[in-house]
Amino acid sequence: MWYHRLSHLHSRLQDLLKGGVIYPALPQPNFKSLLPLAVHWHHTASKSLTCAWQQHEDHFELKYANTVMRFDYVWLRDHCRSASCYNSKTHQRSLDTASVDLCIKPKTIRLDETTLFFTWPDGHVTKYDLNWLVKNSYEGQKQKVIQPRILWNAEIYQQAQVPSVDCQSFLETNEGLKKFLQNFLLYGIAFVENVPPTQEHTEKLAERISLIRETIYGRMWYFTSDFSRGDTAYTKLALDRHTDTTYFQEPCGYNNYDRAVINTVPYDVVHRWYTAHRTLTIELRRPENEFWVKLKPGRVLFIDNWRVLHGRECFTGYRQLCGCYLTRDDVLNTARLLGLQA
Repeated sequence: MWYHRLSHLHSRLQDLLKGGVIYPALPQPNFKSLLPLAVHWHHTASKSLTCAWQQHEDHFELKYANTVMRFDYVWLRDHCRSASCYNSKTHQRSLDTASVDLCIKPKTIRLDETTLFFTWPDGHVTKYDLNWLVKNSYEGQKQKVIQPRILWNAEIYQQAQVPSVDCQSFLETNEGLKKFLQNFLLYGIAFVENVPPTQEHTEKLAERISLIRETIYGRMWYFTSDFSRGDTAYTKLALDRHTDTTYFQEPCGYNNYDRAVINTVPYDVVHRWYTAHRTLTIELRRPENEFWVKLKPGRVLFIDNWRVLHGRECFTGYRQLCGCYLTRDDVLNTARLLGLQA
């Protein structure tokens, strides 16, 4: 009998679901607790819109654009874009987040076309476009396609035949700059060709992408072999794989040369550090993971120091080199301005 009554109720609910909107009032209160999802889902369907939402005790659930999203009520109140809560010109909050009741719940929720309206206990109304919620929900962000990165070795990079970007195209067209940044994001390195071999033109290239970062080496660094500088980089010696500025508060990565005395690790842990160092070094020195390129005047190389290590072989003769460091935030921001999901 219980099974029969439950099946009958479920059948009635399915019939109602086909009609569009589900109302919470049912004559059998005991069965309401047995089927909470069917009871509380609100459905709207039209040629251009199919959505369903449900008000839970501690969160709001929305099904739209093939995405199931869940929103905390405090989040929904905090992200209100009304004139009293948000300055649309500065894109900054006016609402004091700390003033929002952590147990807040909407009094009413309604959907009008593609806009959800939440009325809060104090009478304030928050409205959200459904597409905005999809774009800014946690679930929507998980589905967002970011600019891909390729885990590569020498063979993969050579087979890809990644083209360099011409200096004039790089400097004068957004298409050339975007093509360069796509390569840079994909592989962590990218080349610009036909650059006049001067410090001034190298600086001009860098400024096309980002602010140049001032460091202890100055704005632009320029050097040749000069051992009086007290730095292996200023010699003709080989440099093993490394990244720069590891001694900064915001270092770029790993550098075996600039490693300070290990005096903050107890003796019974330090051996594990050396074991890990050995494992990393073996992996870095695998020939298949090395990509060798001969720089020449007119060819500029950009390296993502957070991702790709660099080094050099020893050399003879006279060599001049100039370069600089860029602010990572600005590099990624330039990519985003050009439509890349950096």
